[in-house]
Amino acid sequence: MEVAAPRAEQRAGTPVGESATTGGAGNNSALSGTVRGLGLNAPPPRLARSVVLIVECGFVLIGFLNILDAKPGPLALGAAAIGFSLVFLLQLVHTTQRLQRFRDRWYRWTLSFQALLTYLPLFALGFGWGGMAGFLGASLLLVLRPVVAWPLFGLVAAAAWATGPLLGMNPLSSMYIAVSTVLTGLIVYGLNRLAQLVVEVQAAQTDLARLAVTQERLRFARDLHDLLGYSLSAVTLKSELACRLVPTDPERALDELRSILEISRQALSDVRTVARGYRDMSLSTEAVSAQAVLAAAGIQAEVNCSVDPPDGDVSTIMATVLREAITNLLRHSKAENCRIESWTTDAGELSLTIANDGVQAVLGAGNQSATSDGSGLGNLQFRLTSIGGELVSGLDEAGWFVLRATAPMRQPGAD
Repeated sequence: MEVAAPRAEQRAGTPVGESATTGGAGNNSALSGTVRGLGLNAPPPRLARSVVLIVECGFVLIGFLNILDAKPGPLALGAAAIGFSLVFLLQLVHTTQRLQRFRDRWYRWTLSFQALLTYLPLFALGFGWGGMAGFLGASLLLVLRPVVAWPLFGLVAAAAWATGPLLGMNPLSSMYIAVSTVLTGLIVYGLNRLAQLVVEVQAAQTDLARLAVTQERLRFARDLHDLLGYSLSAVTLKSELACRLVPTDPERALDELRSILEISRQALSDVRTVARGYRDMSLSTEAVSAQAVLAAAGIQAEVNCSVDPPDGDVSTIMATVLREAITNLLRHSKAENCRIESWTTDAGELSLTIANDGVQAVLGAGNQSATSDGSGLGNLQFRLTSIGGELVSGLDEAGWFVLRATAPMRQPGAD
């Protein structure tokens, strides 16, 4: 039946107004901290399994000592030893993680065999064998689904109490067998589940460490793209301008070379800061730099940044949005005019808009190449989502390509 199956181990080109985000970045820091705390306080998996094995051996030994206390004959004693060994082996089959595939396929037969070993020798070996029903109950709880396992466990406990009178025991001894069966089953089941949780916590810690490494690599890639793409584009443009100015205006060419030197130094500093974390950036400072770069490229820029957010994540991410937008404009557009604006909305959010008239290039194959590798606008979407912001892009009524970013002016918990 399906209900009796074994327990399974749980192991941007959108119109303006349409969000370009691909989904929120979940914050799993609380879960990660909980898993790390559990991992620090939990015993090693091998120790946890060893404790379970010792307890199971102890219960089997107690049962064998009870049989031995009744002074059976050699044949009965040998049969009891074989029976205890088989029950113990079946218990290992039902609890060992490495035998999961075997258990999934043959659990009906192994459980049935354990049930036969639990009840057939009972009338021959008597009181000493009665505790073996607890192992059967634990196996049912460990292998079957709870909706089936718990009623069957109750049936095993009731059968343990009912067999007392059949074996000629008084009511007190019958109650002792029933309670012993329940306690043995719950202890073996509970210890096995706890040992399994220890293994899962250790595995989760390994996964968290691997995820942290992956996230750091992604951060490094995003920062390199966002920091260096703009700087290298600016160096290229200013170098081309300086080459044209050398024959006709050496003084201005020298000014451009000085500017290239300053941008190169800043790029070198940016590369060094990537290894330590993302550096703080100012939106107003980035707007002035963007205007100078656009002018060097021969693009008429209208800049109106009336709001500069306080230093922190919002200012840095908005400055990054502006830098990436200008980089894409220079690389993939034939724009002649650009408009950069920032203001505070009625909802208290910071809104940044970058618009240009290079629509054909932006909507063509060039824009595809800018985002197909998962960088560029995808990076900006990730950053804005992390602070509760949003990125939209598309055409406005005048036919200009518009990139608009919005984000709360202050983050929750910020000073």
